[in-house]
Amino acid sequence: MPLTVDSTPSGATPPSSSAAQGSNALGKDQFLKLLMAQLANQDPTAPADSQAFVAQLAQFASVESLNTMSGQLNTLVVAQASANQLSTAGLVGKDVAYQSNGVQLISGQTTTINATLAGAASSVTAVVKDSSGRTVRTLRQGATPAGPVSIPWDGRDDNGNPLAAGAYTVSLVAADASGKAVTASTSGTGRVTGVSFEDGVPELLVNGGKVKLADVTEIRQPTP
Repeated sequence: MPLTVDSTPSGATPPSSSAAQGSNALGKDQFLKLLMAQLANQDPTAPADSQAFVAQLAQFASVESLNTMSGQLNTLVVAQASANQLSTAGLVGKDVAYQSNGVQLISGQTTTINATLAGAASSVTAVVKDSSGRTVRTLRQGATPAGPVSIPWDGRDDNGNPLAAGAYTVSLVAADASGKAVTASTSGTGRVTGVSFEDGVPELLVNGGKVKLADVTEIRQPTP
């Protein structure tokens, strides 16, 4: 019968077979510890190359500078965001025009559908839909020159019944005398009553809805 010899000393814990844990990241603290260990353990009769030490110190200084620059950039971003918020708040009380295919209907009041035609049109049709996508009103207008156009809407459906207050969408179809389509873009106007920072991006509160700054095409002083 073969003799089995246990090489593990009595009372000793056998080595673990689990994988060693560590990190691939080399931060400034780890870099400095590694440099000090290298200095402490070098052979006095054969010191390490001084040029190598200079290169390592230069790398350490570069890492430290990058960390400092990163912190300064973060501070600059925060300051810029605060400045943008303050400047946006200055728009409260101003009248703005903005790109939008929506129109806000207030109970008992008429409203206006604003648009811009890229060319002269012989016919312009505005189709108004409710929140469910159902067509509630079709407004037709005759020959209209290029440029801004305003289409009044009395807030009623095609049967003359008053519609509930709320948000509606508008699609515009325009054609010239030969039947060729004319590009038409709808827009909205209103007074800024506040600013929302809910989504991390400043948005203007206009006509009960939110308007992105990128959609604003004109800012005017309020008319007395």
